[in-house]
Amino acid sequence: MSKQSTTQQRQVWLIFFCLGIIMLNFPFMQIFNRLDTLFGLPLLVFYLLVGWPLSIVVIYLFSASLQDKGLPHRDSNPDRELE
Repeated sequence: MSKQSTTQQRQVWLIFFCLGIIMLNFPFMQIFNRLDTLFGLPLLVFYLLVGWPLSIVVIYLFSASLQDKGLPHRDSNPDRELE
């Protein structure tokens, strides 16, 4: 793996982390903290029940695209012996 692709991969993971922090921080939580309901759930609960799994799916798809490109995962080390 080239140094540039490693740097880009780290930047993308950092962006995902920052977006997750922003998603669970004051401005967005306050936007959805209303008495309105959607499908019988308070809007804040609906936001968390949809937003959290959606972010997990996006990260999974990104990880799967890395495998499709043949880039090794951070944990994969062919020299490490199985314990």
